[in-house]
Amino acid sequence: STTKIMTALCAIESGKMDKTFTVDSSAVGVEGSSIYLAPNERLTLRELVYGLMLHSGNDAAVAIACAVSGNCEKFVKLMNDTAQKIGAYNTHFDNPNGLDGKTHYTTAYDLAIISAYALKNSEFAEIVSTKKINISNGNKGYDRVLSNHNKLLKMYEGCDGIKTGFTKKCGRCLASSATKDGMTLIAVTLNDPDDWNSHTAMLNYGFEHCKLKTVMAKGSFLGTCEVKGADIQKAKLYAERGAYMLVKDGIAPEYKMEYSLKKSITAPVDYGTKCGYVTIMANGTDIKKIDAVIKCEIPPKQTNKAVDMFCVLFKEFVLNDF
Repeated sequence: STTKIMTALCAIESGKMDKTFTVDSSAVGVEGSSIYLAPNERLTLRELVYGLMLHSGNDAAVAIACAVSGNCEKFVKLMNDTAQKIGAYNTHFDNPNGLDGKTHYTTAYDLAIISAYALKNSEFAEIVSTKKINISNGNKGYDRVLSNHNKLLKMYEGCDGIKTGFTKKCGRCLASSATKDGMTLIAVTLNDPDDWNSHTAMLNYGFEHCKLKTVMAKGSFLGTCEVKGADIQKAKLYAERGAYMLVKDGIAPEYKMEYSLKKSITAPVDYGTKCGYVTIMANGTDIKKIDAVIKCEIPPKQTNKAVDMFCVLFKEFVLNDF
């Protein structure tokens, strides 16, 4: 069911979270863990994703696939395309819920990549950190009460996700995350019968040995850009966001920064206009790009309308006489 990390991500990125859908008949009675969807029941996509991630509903996964893409086959293609896009190259999905499949596979490393990408989405992060929630339950007159199966949310201080998983063939699987002092760490184990203790040890090790080093603070001054057609001749450029590097046992990798800033821009200029970027490289590899932005509005150059009108009249009525 760690597969459902990708299922949730694709659902959220569809932009349909607050749209209400009728549960497809193929989602009713799916084997394994379930939120017991009923035929023709109507829920929002958001409610289905909560049922997916907190209660690990296999039926919710199928309902999500049909709601987003029309059927499971098209949705699974979306999942696989997304995996390739974000660099999870040793992953392939056969279904949206993680039930055993002949070509359904991933690695702990790929699950970490998928989890890190997903956690950048605030909606995903909020859902996987939720311990308990009520969602609709058809017309039964009472809500479904969903409790998160991830015990680490209560066991480990700072834990804020992500997803449990289990089949007889795969054993106990877990992707977890925790945040302390602004640093989020992700741990993944596959086929580990003692996963709660393993993740506690892994996260403890990470927080003990690793720290964040600020490479570039958000709002750092990066340079200036010429502004054409404005009273202001130059605009200051600032880092749109911060850049950080993981330092293990006090040893940080060597890095350098390359600036690719625009030399000029033409007014009017909106607040937040991007004027290039800074590339941060470590060990010869690009690890992050920070956009350079203008933090003010710059209107076009102001003109004296009275003088302009006089010049027009002078040209039309005086110069034409010569």
